[in-house]
Amino acid sequence: MFKKILIANRGEIALRVIRTCKELGIPTVAVYSEADRDSLHVIFADEAVCIGPANSRESYLKIPSIMSAAQITGADAVHPGYGFLAENPDFSEICFDANIKFIGPSADMINRMGDKALAKETMKACGVPVVPGSDGVVADPDTAKKIAEEIGYPVMLKAKSGGGGKGMRIVYNEDELAKAFQIASAEAEASFNDAGLYLEKFIENPRHVEIQIVGDQNGNVYSYGERDCSVQRRHQKLIEEAPSPIISEEVRTQMSDAAILGAKSINYEGAGTVEFLVDKNQNFYFIEMNTRIQVEHPVTEAVQGLDLIKQQILVAAGKEVENLPVKPNGHSFEFRINAEDPENNFRPSPGRLEYLHFPGGFGVRVDSHVYTDYSIPPFYDSLIAKMIVWGNDREHAIIRAKRAFEEFTIEGVKTTIPFHKLVLDNEEFKKSDYDTSFIDKLLNNK
Repeated sequence: MFKKILIANRGEIALRVIRTCKELGIPTVAVYSEADRDSLHVIFADEAVCIGPANSRESYLKIPSIMSAAQITGADAVHPGYGFLAENPDFSEICFDANIKFIGPSADMINRMGDKALAKETMKACGVPVVPGSDGVVADPDTAKKIAEEIGYPVMLKAKSGGGGKGMRIVYNEDELAKAFQIASAEAEASFNDAGLYLEKFIENPRHVEIQIVGDQNGNVYSYGERDCSVQRRHQKLIEEAPSPIISEEVRTQMSDAAILGAKSINYEGAGTVEFLVDKNQNFYFIEMNTRIQVEHPVTEAVQGLDLIKQQILVAAGKEVENLPVKPNGHSFEFRINAEDPENNFRPSPGRLEYLHFPGGFGVRVDSHVYTDYSIPPFYDSLIAKMIVWGNDREHAIIRAKRAFEEFTIEGVKTTIPFHKLVLDNEEFKKSDYDTSFIDKLLNNK
């Protein structure tokens, strides 16, 4: 087992990793920017090292500073969390060269799945269903038009190295394609330093369903079931649930088998998520693989009864992954509480938390790094907390979530709590009769 783990991240995920390390008896090192000096992950780690100013490029994205912190503290492993350097192949490679274990996949695995066109080719080659589209990067708008004519409109342009909805455009006819190509390419270049785009058939009215897998160093890969992430805005997930209310046992097994097959094809190690679009007939299509722990991993933990961060650490230390039955127990939701104003187009709302009270009680969990008088910095993701609820079934979980939100109090900044209450009262949401366009329709009809 590792002697000491450095967490190369911030906020709630850093604190989440620290908690599991404490249960495993592993000392931890927190790194922090000057803006995060008062964050709880800094307070509760065994050691803490300041790695730079507020700007993430000079702190959380600065690999030399993080490696120096690992070396001076004697850390023999690094947990990257999610975001920042979690899917950076150079960081994984540098850790390997420094004989510090990167708790995640190798640089080659990250490269093969991070390049979305290559990931699609890899999955297609081993028999995983993929969305029809280009075989790789599309050279220019004229080539894109030819492919679109073959597979039929609407189509979607997606950044080759993208994520979070950047460099992504839906195109409904040929007249829109050239302009959309130019805009998506420019956005991809600005966001990822890579203007490459690929094109695929746009699946109308889909659900976004992902499979949680963990692979070990012995070639074993297991699935821990699915999460439904269809409640999203601009391709950013806001509410996740497990299990998916639309997936049958048969399709759950098929999706899990497909995810395992794809992960085994690259000898995948660590926690990962294989993401699919599911149409109204429960046909599913691979869209991408995230080679890291996901923000929404707690809903899987709630219905599977396991600690996914612990699984990450154990397989990184050479242990075999725990094989559990895929069938979930009960139902769980995760609600992302962001410092945003839903009444004003979800505008960021950083500032001091004048008063804070988290809900509690059976079946309610809150993952957060904040407290009363904590100041939310304007430099990073606006996530304040994640509220996870568990119920005997979906209806019970919704009732419990509504009860918990009655207790959830944050004063000093605008939050997405009113938005979540609106969703919980929506009849379509209650009946699970919606798709990935649900939020846009809900806000437009409000």
